[in-house]
Amino acid sequence: MAKSKNRSDNGGAGAPRIDIGIADKDREKIADGLSRVLADTFSLYLKTHGFHWNVEGPMFNTLHLMFMEQYTELWNALDPIAERIRALGYPAPGSNKAFAKLASIDETDGVPEAMEMVRLLVKGHEAVARTVREVFPIAEKGGDEATIDLLTQRLQVHEKTAWMLRSLLK
Repeated sequence: MAKSKNRSDNGGAGAPRIDIGIADKDREKIADGLSRVLADTFSLYLKTHGFHWNVEGPMFNTLHLMFMEQYTELWNALDPIAERIRALGYPAPGSNKAFAKLASIDETDGVPEAMEMVRLLVKGHEAVARTVREVFPIAEKGGDEATIDLLTQRLQVHEKTAWMLRSLLK
């Protein structure tokens, strides 16, 4: 993670040092964790959108619409995660190279059949849930209630979506 570009409070010249009640070292660790959540979210967004474009078979309409709802939700989640990283004083990752280093979700080669897409999305949502859970203790240690709230919301979405997708596979 790149170091914050915060300057110390020097009598009004430049931006004052961030002083939001979270220690600098904790802010950096939280931002690092959120960067992994952002990378996983973006990777899952790309996978879901690609599956939306390429799904075929008897459940085409159902899956096409479901995947659209899911990729839209993931897309809308990206800004709040990135903006929280920025509020903590760190740059948000924003390149394929950075996301590839940080993400825990593997890319999918080719175009799987429809139910394999569903299975891969279950695994993707569960991977994001695990990443989110890894960041909770870091945010709790730093007393970062705003990040805890964001993580709680993301966890609820990913666990519910994994359950709904898994239900299609039974």
